[in-house]
Amino acid sequence: MSSKAGAWSYSKMKNFDTCPKQFYHVTVLKEHPFKETAATKYGNEFHKAAENFIGKAEPLPRDFKFAQKMLQALKDKPGEKHCELKMGITEDLKPCGFFAKNVWYRGIVDLAILDGDRAFIVDYKTGKSARYADPDQLQLMSLCIFAHFPQIKRTKGGLVFVLADEFVKADFDVEDHDAMWARWFKKYAALEQAFENNVWNPIPSGLCRQYCPVVECAHNGANG
Repeated sequence: MSSKAGAWSYSKMKNFDTCPKQFYHVTVLKEHPFKETAATKYGNEFHKAAENFIGKAEPLPRDFKFAQKMLQALKDKPGEKHCELKMGITEDLKPCGFFAKNVWYRGIVDLAILDGDRAFIVDYKTGKSARYADPDQLQLMSLCIFAHFPQIKRTKGGLVFVLADEFVKADFDVEDHDAMWARWFKKYAALEQAFENNVWNPIPSGLCRQYCPVVECAHNGANG
């Protein structure tokens, strides 16, 4: 990987698309290290509990018993199950290890169920609303599945909002592989250009006022 932009992930690209200036200060310069919040801690704990319930047949902790029915339904689905499946993709779209030297894209699927030439993929969300759900994440998961498991021709997936009891669905076909990757190559090219030119323009939004740590930006709420 010779590009200054380096390897990327869905969250990395999402953060860049949301605001290149924030991305620069947080991800590139690392001026604002990640701080665990109650919400992120809860999300991590739920993911681990779901992984242990489906993958290791461990009982759910009391705090997550509300999801028993949903997780049991996933556990009962036919097929080969992979929990917290980490996959890497090279720039020429070949499968590779998550930490391989030539990795270009990294993705994690919370749950993949492989059944014949079909796969069912799930990403758990512990946010309180599915209002801003982004199926693009499922598309990237599917592209990883197609690369690592060439017998899979079609995926059915969903973002499972466990607290909101909502399920955002998306299906993908391996025949659309080239068109799907084309849009991500275009996004990556914009990321590379920002690195090459060292230009990180801000994109003002409703998030600036309360949720952005980059006080150097004129649009930050602290400067209003």
